[in-house]
Amino acid sequence: MKHPLSAPPLLDIIQSATEPIITIDERQRIVMFNPAAERVFLCGADQAIGASLDILIPARFRAAHARHVSRFKDTGMSDRQMGLGGPLWGLRSNGEEFPMEASISQTRSEAGVFLSVFLRDITERQRVDQALRASRDELTRLSNALLHVREQEKKHIARELHDDLGQTLTALTMELSQLEAGCPPGDAEARARVRAMRRLIKKTFASLRRIASDLRPVMLDDLGLAAAGEWLVADFVSRYGIDTEAEISIGNAEPSKPVATTLFRIVQEALTNIAKHAQASKVSLRLHCTESQCELTVQDNGVGAAPESLAKKLPLSLGLQGIRERVRLLNGEVTIHTRKKGGFRLQVRMPAQPPESPWGAP
Repeated sequence: MKHPLSAPPLLDIIQSATEPIITIDERQRIVMFNPAAERVFLCGADQAIGASLDILIPARFRAAHARHVSRFKDTGMSDRQMGLGGPLWGLRSNGEEFPMEASISQTRSEAGVFLSVFLRDITERQRVDQALRASRDELTRLSNALLHVREQEKKHIARELHDDLGQTLTALTMELSQLEAGCPPGDAEARARVRAMRRLIKKTFASLRRIASDLRPVMLDDLGLAAAGEWLVADFVSRYGIDTEAEISIGNAEPSKPVATTLFRIVQEALTNIAKHAQASKVSLRLHCTESQCELTVQDNGVGAAPESLAKKLPLSLGLQGIRERVRLLNGEVTIHTRKKGGFRLQVRMPAQPPESPWGAP
């Protein structure tokens, strides 16, 4: 039978193609089998031509494939397109199965309807994809472990500062009281120095509480996310004097420890970025948690940034990358809206109780 695509230039192109090209007739018999198909299927053209297309398909897929080819012959419509959908499976002559992509075209001639199938062996690509997925999984596990360790270290350092240094400062205060009581009534200079030292200890106490709270506020563990969020906002306003409207609503069930910690860190990072970069005069914060989902929005009226230039702002972009990674690990999503001189809005949605905790409760 003369092949419908047997014009010399076209036939030369098909025969020299680096990807397999197979043509079948209306009975799904192979009528053309190019050299690339011979190499991929480990089958010579003299063996393939005249045989059923089934010899190239694993038995469990043959019925479905035959229906698909028949539908395409009748309608000209195919749900198979190179690079789209899941892979097909081919069968080499040695019995080995392999994944492939395929697209199909139809040619009508006086000799009948012929279907040409263009194939691509994606065995190597799948191997690379699997290696990349394994690498991403490994990186995710490493990121989980690092987050857990970092939170544990922050918690430990915060408690050490609060307990050890706090006790030391308390002891110094008591010693100063005794020293002041022993000062001669007329020694104004000594009493003034004691009062100055007392003020210095008081200032050190305040710095200690601020540093410990920045590391890991005790109220997040003891009083929950709402109290910790309100403390963050109050501390932000007292430090920077920026008008901030906050609405924090936590349902009857407190979010899981990883979710609460992540939301706390996101609010902390967002407010820090606003203070350093936004030049804002007003901030709005909304945190709402139900039993199933948490939603957070932080918005300012600052200078904003063009979306394409956001990545160039290195400290800010690294902070946003950290937020995205934390949220991704908890099956959540982050949306950022910004434009130059148009403010900045950060939105976060995540499940309140993820199916699996990616890092232990800190």
